Amino acid sequence: MINFEEEIERFKPSLEIEEVEDAVMNMDLTDMTDILMKMIEETQEREE
Repeated sequence: MINFEEEIERFKPSLEIEEVEDAVMNMDLTDMTDILMKMIEETQEREE
């Protein structure tokens, strides 16, 4: 039978997962909101 408490104590997260998490969090991702805000700014600049 598996001793879950013992398994949890021995658990060590994979370094690869931590590296991926850091890479994803540090990425500059553009979403639709960013694109729409940029379009609005450009439209306002042209109107001025």
